[in-house]
Parts: sequence; structure tokens; C-alpha cells
Amino acid sequence: MPADPLSEILSLLKPRSYMFGGFECGGDWSVQFSGHPGADVHAIKCYAIASGQCWMTVDGVGQPLHLKAGDCFLLPRGRPFLMTSDLALPPVDYRQVFTGPLNGAVRVINGGGDFLSVGGFFTLAGSHAAVLLEGLPPVVHLRSESDRAALRWAVERIRQELREPRPGGFLVSEHLIHMMLVQAFRLHLADGEPGRVGWLFALADQQMSAAISAMHESPSRRWTVQELALRAGMSRSGFAARFKETVGVSPMDYLTRWRMLLAGDRLENSREPVSAIALSLGYESESAFSTAFKRVMGCPPRRYGRAA
Repeated sequence: MPADPLSEILSLLKPRSYMFGGFECGGDWSVQFSGHPGADVHAIKCYAIASGQCWMTVDGVGQPLHLKAGDCFLLPRGRPFLMTSDLALPPVDYRQVFTGPLNGAVRVINGGGDFLSVGGFFTLAGSHAAVLLEGLPPVVHLRSESDRAALRWAVERIRQELREPRPGGFLVSEHLIHMMLVQAFRLHLADGEPGRVGWLFALADQQMSAAISAMHESPSRRWTVQELALRAGMSRSGFAARFKETVGVSPMDYLTRWRMLLAGDRLENSREPVSAIALSLGYESESAFSTAFKRVMGCPPRRYGRAA
């Protein structure tokens, strides 16, 4: 079964489960969670409300979010956020209440019993994460009943693994968090909100998705706009305009970017020479490949490989 574009793109992000667990609260509480330091650190936070309700504010987002049991939220940029039972309460830094090892544990505040959240955050190994995550909002709030049903099984399994530790439980929970992450991307993709621009939202468009899938299946092919338009079942001019409107870049710019992201991944994780990578991605000239790589990735491929 060939990989689909969403799977391929998320695989380039190379999420690592840096922390997963939960926290349970009782009574009045307010906890401030920090962001990830440094512009070069990329992370996605993914949490679900297993029971109870709370308020959440995210740095840079105007309106507070009201979270209820079954809701899930993504923070694709790892921004600082506040979770609280009452927005009027002064917050406490999470490091003051979550003492000891956090990974794989449930931390209890005020005796617990009223609220439980489970989830984790992922640091992203791919150095091109910023390119892949562009277009996503600072916070993704999944709250419809269909969204809750899709995530409920994973949330319940994580809660059981955290409350009743068994052999292999750490690995099971880690994989469940990864499932939550992919499912959250799927649900955000499928919610159909109009006016959104980017590769993720273009996958919801059947015609644009057909063209993107073709480029992902054969990135070395010398695609033309006309050939991609045929894959989408559209005229050349209509396809080019719709692709730019939906994805935010032209079809050829998207193809170049995808090739460079693949090249960057290979430069990071293999010892292939630049000339071989260039040839395998459809470039007969190493200099033409290097020019395109520098334009997309910000530095020449040899320097990129050395930095990795």
C-alpha cells in the first residue's frame, strides 16, 4: 500500500514522544505551562480532556477556550498555555506542582477527582519542521461529538495504562499518543472550515489531493502543470489557479519544495552524496539542485548535511 501525502509529510516531521502523562485536579486550580525555548526548537503538544472541564488560554490567542470531557487540543507551535478551573485565579508554574519524573505518570493537584487531562508533547527531529507546520493555527480545538468519538478509544486506553501500569505500558502509551496526534491532524483536515490555505487543507480537496499524491508518488518525474491538471481532471489554467488558491504556492513551487524536503531528510539521515540525491530527485545538474535547495532550505546542501 503506497504511503499517502499526510503520512509522508508527518513521517518527515519525525515526532519523538518527549513527554506523555496526565494530571488530575480537584477544587480550584490554575497552572501555567511554559513553551519551548528558542526559535529553533519545534514541538507539537497534543492533549485530551478525559474527565471534567476547564478553561485554557494560549499565548498569542485572544479568546480563552472552554474545554470539556472528550475535547482534544493541539498546539502545533508549542506555545505557552494556561489551564485553570477559574480564569480569575492567579496561576502557579507547573514546575511547582509537578515535582518528580513526569513521563508516564499522573500528577495530582488538590487531591484530584474533578478533572483529568492526558496527552503529551513531541519535539520534532526534522530540522525543516517550520516549513511543514506553516499554515496551522496556534491552537487546534477538536470538540465536535464525532471528533470525540474518534479519539475516545485512544484516550481511554492511555488513561488505563497510566492508572494501571503493566509491563510494556510505556511503549503502548507512546504509540497511543502518536495515534492521537495523527487522528487530530485528520480531524482538523476534515472539519471543512472554508478559507484555509496550506498543504494540509488542500488534501481535503479531492482534485488537489490527486495532484499532490501524484507528485509525492513520483517526485523525480518531470511533471508539467498540464500533466498534473489531467490527474486532477481539470483544465490547465483552472488547475493552476485553484492550486495556488488552496495550497498557497504554485504546483511547480510545491513540487520543488517537496523534493527539497526529501533531500534534506536524506542529507540528515544518510551518507548519500549530493550528486546522487540530486539525480534521484530529477535534477541532471548538481548546481541546479543546489540552487533550488538553497532557495527553499536557506543554505547549500553540503552545509545542511554537515550541520545535521
